[in-house]
Amino acid sequence: MKNIDFEDGRVEEFYSLISKNVIRIRKEKNVSQLKLANAIGHNSPTFFGKAEILAENKHFNIEHLYKISSVLDVPIDEFFKPIIKKGNK
Repeated sequence: MKNIDFEDGRVEEFYSLISKNVIRIRKEKNVSQLKLANAIGHNSPTFFGKAEILAENKHFNIEHLYKISSVLDVPIDEFFKPIIKKGNK
């Protein structure tokens, strides 16, 4: 087993990747934060908005991702794919 230092920012980078993909997919599907938050059981978009920008140490957990992928009809692994910027190969 490897001994890994998780204090080096890896976890934060992982959360950032997930958040960017949630934003990308939500926008591609033309769904507002409020509609998506309501669809996954939140009464307001406050948590959702904070999780998207990682404010106040908020982030999506596996249950959120499961619900979001179900509501938006995308495979859950879409949230873990690297972001490819347009113009890059």
